[in-house]
Parts: sequence; structure tokens; C-alpha cells
Amino acid sequence: MKAVTDAEFDQTVLKSDKPVLVDFWAEWCGPCRQVSPILEELSQDHGDKLTFLKMNVDENPVTPSNYRVTGIPTINVYVNGELAKSIVGAKPKAALLKELSDFTA
Repeated sequence: MKAVTDAEFDQTVLKSDKPVLVDFWAEWCGPCRQVSPILEELSQDHGDKLTFLKMNVDENPVTPSNYRVTGIPTINVYVNGELAKSIVGAKPKAALLKELSDFTA
């Protein structure tokens, strides 16, 4: 999954023609490391319908603050420049698939 920065966020995420999933994470976050390979798998399976990106909250504090990301991992999905879904905490693959079904069908 490609990384996105605060500087790139508006152009890459909010102005995207297709829905964008952003995984807010940090190196020191154990649950983030658990969910990362699941998101990699989902990006392989559903990358045609949904753009998958990740943002390191330690290196990019502005965007998480703007979207009130207070816990990680937080997975946000943006559609047409708007926050469409927010998933907080590490979830198993089946639960993530269910949560994202509106965007992957």
C-alpha cells in the first residue's frame, strides 16, 4: 500500500475519482501491524474499486487531527471528498470485508 502525507492528502484522497481507504497507523502500534497484512490482501482483491493508502500519524499529524483520529488503527473511507466511513481498531478480515462491502461490491 502506498503512503500518503499531509501535503498530498487533499489532492490524492479528497479529489480522487474513486473511493479511497486510508489506514491511519504508527510504527509502535501493535494492532496496526496486525491489520496491515489484511489491508494489503484487500488492496490486491479490491484495488480496482477502492484506492488503498496508509498514513503514518507520527510523521503526518495534521490530517489525523483534522479528521479527529484519536485512536489507531483507524481506517477511513472517503468518497467524493467526504468521510463516508470510519472503522476504529483492529478487525479480522471478515469483519473488515463486511464493513467495506458498500465500497467493494
